[in-house]
Amino acid sequence: MADSRFFTVAGPFTLARLAEISGAQLAPGADGAAEFRDVASLEDGGPGEISFLDNRKYAASFLVSKAGAAIVHPDMAGKAPAGMALLLTKDPYRAYAKVAQAFYPVPATEPFVAASAIVDPTATIGAGCRIEHGAVIGARAEIGQRCRIGTNAVIADGVVLGDDCIIGANSTVQFAIIGSRVNIYTGVRIGQDGFGFAMGAQGHLKVPQLGRVIIGDDVEVGANTTIDRGAGPDTVIGSGCMIDNLVQIGHNVQLGWGCVIVAQAGISGSTKLGDFVAAGGQVGIAGHLTIGPGARIAAQAGVAKNVGPGETVGGTPAVPQMEWLRQAAVLSKLVRRKG
Repeated sequence: MADSRFFTVAGPFTLARLAEISGAQLAPGADGAAEFRDVASLEDGGPGEISFLDNRKYAASFLVSKAGAAIVHPDMAGKAPAGMALLLTKDPYRAYAKVAQAFYPVPATEPFVAASAIVDPTATIGAGCRIEHGAVIGARAEIGQRCRIGTNAVIADGVVLGDDCIIGANSTVQFAIIGSRVNIYTGVRIGQDGFGFAMGAQGHLKVPQLGRVIIGDDVEVGANTTIDRGAGPDTVIGSGCMIDNLVQIGHNVQLGWGCVIVAQAGISGSTKLGDFVAAGGQVGIAGHLTIGPGARIAAQAGVAKNVGPGETVGGTPAVPQMEWLRQAAVLSKLVRRKG
């Protein structure tokens, strides 16, 4: 059970209601009227709690779990412990996410403006917003309805936020137009100068960065991530993108819809990622490249050339996955032979 000092649980919910919420099916014999008060892991769950099995590595825990119910793939139904009620679905993890959201919904924003907040009189603040202590909202900024601006966050002049945005503590947003339901975590920096210089023996001459950062709807930007504004063209983050902590996105980068960029990845300037590209942790992508829709880039890969749609690459320099695996196998044999 989540720590009640930090999380507030809703419910209880009947199993039938959880099936409706998750889109899963009640298994034969399951009591739809049975009530459940919380979610829990397979290892820690008890009779009044519901868990899930998605990764088969945890099948052993499922076999002995004491959770009262579990969300599982239909082919695991026959292996459930006696007395465990089941919700059946081909996508247990997604179904569990919906159930967990039901038990732990995002708290409603309670309207509040701290006395220590600094809000420019020309800023527009939508109904129902919460502006915490020390926050600064600049001239002509436009804040949508029900937004939450965290402690010491800075929303600079002219920035636009859609509805239901969350701006984490100590983050800064400038030169940006942001959609609705965007969650910017603590310490994020959005819209600072891109890294642009005319290099030469006489010294490096700064090139003015005259673009913006455009962020679509339903985007998450993880803690301490940085997104540079464009040099002239805009930096664009498509709707539905999920960006992890400690990611660096350079000027003029364009992310399509639903991209997933994992911790410590870096994307150099003017590179374009198509829809649903996934880049693992510590990936480095050079500038002025095109990464096709649905491409997958393995963790720690160094990408120096274009990647085709749907292609999976790994290694440094990044190559197609099977070639990378063959290279690793040959290298391993050479090392053993050498010894």
